[in-house]
Amino acid sequence: MLAGLLWDLLGPAATFLAGAAFALLDHGAALRQREGIAFMTRFLPAGIAMGVAIAVATLTRVALMLRPEVFAAGGLVDWMQALAYGLLFDTVAGLYLVAPFVLWLALLPDRVARWRAHGALMAAGLLGFGYGLIVVAIAEWLFWDEFGSRFNFIAVDYLLYTHEVLGNIWESYPVGRILIGLLLPAALLSAWLTRRMHVAASAPLRWRGAVLALAACGIAIALTLRYVNSDLKSFAREDAPNDIAGNGVYEFFAANYRNELDYDRHYATLPLGEAMSLVRDALHADGGSWVAPDGPGVERLIDPGRPERRLNVVLVSVESLGAEYLGAYGDRRRLTPNLDRLARESLWFSNVYATGNRTVRGLEALSLALPPTPGQSIVRRPNNDALFSLGSVFEDKDYSVLFAYGGYGYFDNMNAFFDANDYRSVDRRGIPASRIEFENIWGVADEHLYDQVIEEMDRALAAHPGQPVFAHVMTTSNHRPYTYPPGRIDIASGTGREGAVKYTDYAIGRLIESARRRPWFDDTVFVIVADHGANARGTTRIPVDKYLIPVMLYAPKHIAAQRVDRLMSQIDVAPTLLGVLEFRYYNKFFGRDMLHAPARADRAFVANYQALGYMTGRHLVMLHPKRKVEVFRIDPGGRITAPAEDPALVREAIAFYQGASHVFRSGLYRDEEQLAPERRTGAPAHVARR
Repeated sequence: MLAGLLWDLLGPAATFLAGAAFALLDHGAALRQREGIAFMTRFLPAGIAMGVAIAVATLTRVALMLRPEVFAAGGLVDWMQALAYGLLFDTVAGLYLVAPFVLWLALLPDRVARWRAHGALMAAGLLGFGYGLIVVAIAEWLFWDEFGSRFNFIAVDYLLYTHEVLGNIWESYPVGRILIGLLLPAALLSAWLTRRMHVAASAPLRWRGAVLALAACGIAIALTLRYVNSDLKSFAREDAPNDIAGNGVYEFFAANYRNELDYDRHYATLPLGEAMSLVRDALHADGGSWVAPDGPGVERLIDPGRPERRLNVVLVSVESLGAEYLGAYGDRRRLTPNLDRLARESLWFSNVYATGNRTVRGLEALSLALPPTPGQSIVRRPNNDALFSLGSVFEDKDYSVLFAYGGYGYFDNMNAFFDANDYRSVDRRGIPASRIEFENIWGVADEHLYDQVIEEMDRALAAHPGQPVFAHVMTTSNHRPYTYPPGRIDIASGTGREGAVKYTDYAIGRLIESARRRPWFDDTVFVIVADHGANARGTTRIPVDKYLIPVMLYAPKHIAAQRVDRLMSQIDVAPTLLGVLEFRYYNKFFGRDMLHAPARADRAFVANYQALGYMTGRHLVMLHPKRKVEVFRIDPGGRITAPAEDPALVREAIAFYQGASHVFRSGLYRDEEQLAPERRTGAPAHVARR
């Protein structure tokens, strides 16, 4: 019935528009005699291409909507709204797709437009355009089969893991035959339209018409960017009508922009109140007083009751420094003599796991102390400003707060994120050319970055005596192409990861020795930690043992050397550091102060873009899209050994990941300093113990 209603509504209009378009195309030669009509005729091919894109997207929507399990999820009103919103998104996507074609037609000289070669080029372009649209339509159907939704960040993720994903698709479907088969309808469409579109495209065009067309297209795109977004289609209570209203191409790029995957939509959940109660119980067990005992958030007051130690802090997050390269962890290649010595002389946490497998995940964990949420790191997402962070705590303590990166900080949105969260960013552009002896595509050599950081600290401490400095430093040298200044170590530059690790170790040793000559060295804590491991790859199966990273706190005048073997997550670094400094502060971190938290609750978070892992000493819970949950036994080295069951642990894992997603998206992880600065100066009257 619905299909018939749709045809009754859309069929006559579609027939009329198609007939009018082809009539114009068939009579293009006559229409060229009048300039105004010729202007319109020149751009008819773009209009036809846009119409084809809208038609394919509409047919895809109707096909998905008529799936039995989908159609049952909505009512007639829902589906009519889905078609109306869908037409809007299809039009916007079609506009984006044909915008380059409009530009081409506007700039195309009349003489070239009449060439046979141009006709052949248009035929090839139309064939590729139609083929691409049909392939995307089939991909949307198969994606819905797998995930029950339009393209989302999982589709974006697939582009990052092409080897694994393409192998899986090739094994699951007759890909070769499908792709060859789809050439037939694309070729028929191209053959039908090419001659007519070439005739129209060869219509004469004056510069005023070209400018008018480009201006109209530009204004239309600007308006869509300003007023159209994916949230417009969230009109129904059920997910299916909202998803159906989307457009696959538009949703793919929107997911790439937002860099997130809706946790509640795709992962196992608990009732929100139950999830947050579990999170609050776990955080309360680690100490502190609730700011709002019955409130929805997780803010509490941490008060050690001892004098604070206002020491400088230099936190170095080292690119790709997996524990497997350090002699302190048993490696025998002697690549890290300086780090091995620091391990013996530091407060060394030897059983720490990175939260992810990319630099931005490490930066997120170290600055926000929040479990990773599905999709990309918060560092790269919209609405990631004014968050509660390690930098905001130090800034509230009247520290100079710095983020220093050896490359260009626009990469991965790093500068924008840190600048918006109480840090001052310094990147490659702020390092004088005279200081740079060596650099590669990723950034300057680590030693040059460290020299700049030392100079920044010298300057800040001289300008503001008594105001300590917190500097978060992100290195680049331990990264492909593994190049570094010559003559530093006994492994030639560019020969592989081992040389890059050894140079990284050399530069860290040089940093410590350079700082030792400064008057501020004795009152400085150096925190050495990796952003992630070197070989932490995989989509659905996380190689947990490759997520093991070193964490060392080095301050020989203030921190006694000690090895701590407790299971720990990268999100625990910030609260542990603040615990070492005996800070009294308001805390929203999900991480734990590992020197004061009870050992029975030790856990680690390990994740990638899709799979979310929650590890204890014996088990690993894995949360996947489509609300899939797995539990495994793991050995002491972090390797998966066998499936297992642990319902209580599953509830904990769901609660922490669901809770992390909720507090970020609901605004509960904002820095309250901007709303109530008086709360930073003392304990308010309403702080109470739960």
